[in-house]
Amino acid sequence: MTADTEKASETPRQGIGSLEIGLRILDTIAESPRPLTLKNLSDRLVLSPSRLHKYLVSLLRMGHIVHDSGNSYTLGKSCLTLGVAAIRRIDPIRLAFSAVEALNERSDKTVSVTVWNGQAPLVIKWLDSSYPVAVNIRLGLELSPFYSVSGRIFLANLPHERREAMLEQFFRQPPALPRHGGKGLQQDEFRAHLDQVREDNLCCFYGDYLPDLNVAGSAIYDINGNISSVVSLMGMAGDTDITPGSVLQQQLMSCVTGVTEEICGQPQRERHA
Repeated sequence: MTADTEKASETPRQGIGSLEIGLRILDTIAESPRPLTLKNLSDRLVLSPSRLHKYLVSLLRMGHIVHDSGNSYTLGKSCLTLGVAAIRRIDPIRLAFSAVEALNERSDKTVSVTVWNGQAPLVIKWLDSSYPVAVNIRLGLELSPFYSVSGRIFLANLPHERREAMLEQFFRQPPALPRHGGKGLQQDEFRAHLDQVREDNLCCFYGDYLPDLNVAGSAIYDINGNISSVVSLMGMAGDTDITPGSVLQQQLMSCVTGVTEEICGQPQRERHA
């Protein structure tokens, strides 16, 4: 490849300016929590009302926008059709797998993906680091909702009545108290712990179940505000800093946040009020 060819390949491809303006209009309307007037759009897009109106006429004609009762503009049926088609093509588990593979490579820590099988987390992806940790957890294993970070994240996000029923049943005769921060938690303490896990979208173990093993987990949420899957990262305490602000915790949160955004997900916190 010649130098001229290389230079030409680096030149931005020419697009259609008017199409890009039309898409910017749609993006602006989509990002607004309420319908926008012609003046609102003109101010936000820095376009004259007369020029903007021509685009709006075309978007109205194609069904991408509609007038509301106050003569403002909002998204129309054609945008809904596009959105539904895009959602149907989303594969959240495939995206989660790709993200944890990148996390595993970037962090060189053991990582896993779990899904809720109705009663407990199920391990559907497990990637060892270059220094595998000695734990009896592998692909296809069902984890405890009370003694695993992924279990607590799922438990914390269950509907209130379902979560309370599981807590009541477990604490009647617990095989051992759930531990956190080096101490066993009674039912009320454990409930408060779950509330914090849900609020932070993060659960961390600092040697709570296996000495010298640190584990951190966080959830990927779907478009309905439910957990799609939980990503966990673990390693020996001496070289696995998962404290707030640490590089590993930032990498984990970046992983789950990225996939959540990619699948248009968002936590549904109000369901637990």
